[in-house]
Amino acid sequence: MELNKIFLGDCLEILKQIPSNSIDAVITDPPYASGGRSLSEKTLPPSKKYEQSDNKIVHRPDFFGDTKDSRSWLHWCVMWISECQRILKDSGYFLMFTDWRQLPTATDAIQMADLIWRGVIAWDKGLGSRAPHKGYFRHQCEYIIWGTKGQCKKAIHSGPYPGCLKFPVLQKDKFHLTGKPTALIEELIKIVPEENIILDPFIGSGTTAVAAKKHNRNFIGIEKSEIYYKIAMERLK
Repeated sequence: MELNKIFLGDCLEILKQIPSNSIDAVITDPPYASGGRSLSEKTLPPSKKYEQSDNKIVHRPDFFGDTKDSRSWLHWCVMWISECQRILKDSGYFLMFTDWRQLPTATDAIQMADLIWRGVIAWDKGLGSRAPHKGYFRHQCEYIIWGTKGQCKKAIHSGPYPGCLKFPVLQKDKFHLTGKPTALIEELIKIVPEENIILDPFIGSGTTAVAAKKHNRNFIGIEKSEIYYKIAMERLK
């Protein structure tokens, strides 16, 4: 599999083409399939669920895979995470973003895929995060489930790493409807030394690739949406 390239297509098909025991870390932000309390709300387009009605500065394209219920989302996650487990080298890292609703299911998924769940990293988005009303706690944090394929070896190049990361979402740095700050991903890729290989099966607007390229890590990215694939390729230029 060619390094430092983003592939357009379904990750369940493309992951099968990557050799076993060849990747140092998986860092990815899959569809949460989370927003909404009822079936009708869950099946709305992502832009209806995640764009704040009072913040329509930029409308970003929708993406695939966000309308599953909890059981089908779990089944789907176990399928692609199992492929990641096969692809990872021994002691390789697996990091996956999720929110509070899917946090329990996400931790089940990585263990069902035969990875060792090591913990949860909190991403603090800041006090700009929304709350329905004054009696409510803000949805201020999202989470990164992390684990390893087997033993978690002692790192020589860096660490220990912070278990809580605070990076605000900046509109000028947001290229995807649910895009994460580039600086946040730059912090996460420190888990592997320079020239190691990072895989992102849901690379979206290419933030993992941009961070890897900036800090001398190799990457393989996969994106199903042609719109976001083109955005990612433009950013890499």
